[in-house]
Amino acid sequence: MSMNDTMHKILLLALAGACGTLARYWLSGAVQGLLGRGFPWGTAAVNLLGCLLFGLVFVLADERQLIRAEYRVVILVGFMGAFTTFSSLIFETGELMRGSQWAFAALNLIGQNVLGFAAFFVGATLGRVI
Repeated sequence: MSMNDTMHKILLLALAGACGTLARYWLSGAVQGLLGRGFPWGTAAVNLLGCLLFGLVFVLADERQLIRAEYRVVILVGFMGAFTTFSSLIFETGELMRGSQWAFAALNLIGQNVLGFAAFFVGATLGRVI
């Protein structure tokens, strides 16, 4: 891959990431405003839509080959990575399950959630101490 190709790919990833961020901000805010502040409805909507879109794009690109490989990366890593990384967690867990790696699938899903929760509180505690 030439330097021009690399720079082009990086530019496309950055642009797609910016679009994913803006889409997440807009959708989350719109849903939260519509349904109220008692529950994180906006985040739930983004995560669920992100999983749906990730599955759709993956199959259209990987299995049906309707999306070129270089655009698959831009969409899934750039846009979807900024829109929600939850969809990546679910996809990767599904891939482990598809490979019958049940223990790793459970470890991935449960471990990232439990350890992520713990890491958040450690980070918050550090923020208060510093």
